[in-house]
Amino acid sequence: MRDQEPGRGHPGRRLSTKEAAELLGVKPETVYAYVSRGLLSSRRTPGGRGSTFDAEEVEALARRHRRETPGASGATPELSVRTRITLIEKDRYYYRGVDATELAAHHSYEEIAEWLWTEQPRPGASFSAPQKAASVARRVVRALPEHTGPADRLRVAAIAAAAADPLRFDLSEEAVLGTARNLVPTLVAALPTPGAQREEDGPLARRLWSRLSGRKPDEASLRVLDTALGLLADHDLAASTLAVRVAASARAHAYAAVSAGLGVLEGPLHGAASGLAHRMLLDVLDEGDAAPVIAEELRAGRRIPGLGHRLYTGEDPRARALFALLEQIPRAEPALLAARDIVATTARHTPLHANVDLALAVFTVSSGMDASAGETIFAVARTAGWIAHALEEYGERPLRMRPSGVYVGPPPPRPFPG
Repeated sequence: MRDQEPGRGHPGRRLSTKEAAELLGVKPETVYAYVSRGLLSSRRTPGGRGSTFDAEEVEALARRHRRETPGASGATPELSVRTRITLIEKDRYYYRGVDATELAAHHSYEEIAEWLWTEQPRPGASFSAPQKAASVARRVVRALPEHTGPADRLRVAAIAAAAADPLRFDLSEEAVLGTARNLVPTLVAALPTPGAQREEDGPLARRLWSRLSGRKPDEASLRVLDTALGLLADHDLAASTLAVRVAASARAHAYAAVSAGLGVLEGPLHGAASGLAHRMLLDVLDEGDAAPVIAEELRAGRRIPGLGHRLYTGEDPRARALFALLEQIPRAEPALLAARDIVATTARHTPLHANVDLALAVFTVSSGMDASAGETIFAVARTAGWIAHALEEYGERPLRMRPSGVYVGPPPPRPFPG
C-alpha cells in the first residue's frame, strides 16, 4: 500500500525540514530560501533545534511548482516547438532540409520565400504589391515623423495593408499565401526613397535598393542584397518569430502576426544590431584603427556589435556567404578591412567570430546607406519566415502557445497593506 503524502488529510500537521524538502523536490537550503522570500512560514521546534512547516502550505507551494519541468526543480523549462521549417546545427542551417547558403547562392529571395511557404520550387517567382494596398500604406507611412525607424514604418505599413484587405481574417492556406505574396512587396513599396529614383518593377531586391540608397545599383551590389534577403528569411525560433507564432496561435491574421514580429525585431539585440555595427564601422574608418573604437565601446560597458552568435561556435554562415560576395566589389574593400580589424582586435581577448550584423554593416556602409538600412533589410527578409511559421502554427491546436507562469510571490490569501 502506498504511503499517504505528508499532510494529506491531516489538517494542522507540521512537516520537518526534510519532509518539506522532499515534498517540494528541493534541497533543505532551498526550503529556508522560500521562507526568507515569504513563500513559506516556519515555526521553531521545541528546544530550538530545526523548524517545522505547515503541511497544507507546503502542499500548496508544491502544486504551484509542478508547472515546472519534472525532475528539474527550481528551473523553468525551455520552450520548444516542433517545426519543419529551419534546422540549425554544426555552424550550418537548412531551410526545409536544404542548405540555406546554397539556396541563397542560386535562388532569388522570392523563390526562397515560396520554398519556405509551400516546400515546392517556384522558378521565377515574383511578387507585386496591389495598387490599393500600396497606395494606402505609402500614405500612412508618409504621415509619420521623419525620424521614425524602419520597424515602425513597416509595422504601420502592415496595419494599413491589413485595413485595405477585407479578406484578412481568412486563415486558409490559400488565402494566407495570397496575403504573403502581396504583403512583402507592399512593405517595400511603402518605404520612402532617399532620392528621386523609385523602382516599382523587377526583382524585389532592386525595388528595395531604391528605398535604401540614392546610388544607382550595379549587378554585384544587387546580388549581395538579394542574397542577404534569402539568408535572413528565417533562423529558427528567434525572439521575433516566437512572437509571430504566439500571435498565430491566438489566430491573429497574417498581417497582425507580422506586426507582432516587427515589434520584437526593433530591439538592439535582434534586428537593430546591424545599425550599431554600421556606426561602429564608420568610427573605425574615421579613426583608421579599430583599437581605440573597441576600447571606447568596452569602456562604456557595451558589447561589441557584429561579433559572436549563441547558435554558432565558428563564423556565422550568413556572414561568411556575404563577405565572399562583398570581396568582389572594389568599393567595399575599406569597410571589409575595417571589419577584419575589428575581429582581429577583439580576438586578442575574446575569440569571437563575425556575425551577419557585421556583414550587413559592411554592405550598408559601402553602399552609401544609412545606419537603419540593415534593420530594414532584416525586417523585409524575415517577413517570409514569419509567414511560414504563421502558416505552420495555423495548423496546430489554437492557443497552444500559452506557457504556464510559475508564481513565486507571497502565498495567498494576503491582506491588502494599509
